[in-house]
Amino acid sequence: MLVVGGGLALAQALGYLENASGVFWGGVFLAAGLAFLVLLFGGHWWSAFPGFSLAALGVLILFSDALGDLGGAVFLGGIALSFWYVYFTNRNERWWAIIPAGVLTALSLLIFASAQFEEYSGAIVLGGIGLTFFIVYLTDTLERWWALIPGGVLATLAGVTIAAQRVGGFQTAGFFFFGLALTFLLVAVLSKMSWAYWPAAVLGIMGLLGIASLLDFANYIWSIALILAGGVMLYRYFAKGS
Repeated sequence: MLVVGGGLALAQALGYLENASGVFWGGVFLAAGLAFLVLLFGGHWWSAFPGFSLAALGVLILFSDALGDLGGAVFLGGIALSFWYVYFTNRNERWWAIIPAGVLTALSLLIFASAQFEEYSGAIVLGGIGLTFFIVYLTDTLERWWALIPGGVLATLAGVTIAAQRVGGFQTAGFFFFGLALTFLLVAVLSKMSWAYWPAAVLGIMGLLGIASLLDFANYIWSIALILAGGVMLYRYFAKGS
């Protein structure tokens, strides 16, 4: 390392090379990452974390000028790659690696897409993380039914983010509740859990009332709903007394 570092410094002093320190440290991190990756052939799956991370950091330092604003995406993508490797080498026991892998992949794609699709940046990261939880659900539909809930919530938020910018007078709360209702409906249908029908129905009604608030007759709906609710309570009271 001393010989290489001295040679790079001399090349920079003679005008043959620029940013010798960057080349040196980039090469050191890249070599260290490759050394850890070699351990993967011996079954040491944990070495994927320092291996891919250090290699990505080395590439980032070596090609910082060429990568520009995309350097962060390369670094996050390298870390995400380590989690994907850990998952695919043992999908039954290390399913948990999907979650950090998906989140880091979504953040990496966010950096790539923000340059040209800045208005969709929120939808990209939310939708990517939501898709991650749907993948978790598909790995074991019986035991990991819970992943449908965060997946549906994040997918709904991604859709609301896009629609709020594209649709004039968009009722964010109403469609958000509709998305949550659909999420719990999926839990009830796919996982055969009858309790999920109740939050699906309540959230669906809230979504309907939220969308109705855009219409002129929304006040009439609220008034009629209150009258009906009060009437039912009075009927049950007098019916019980008789």
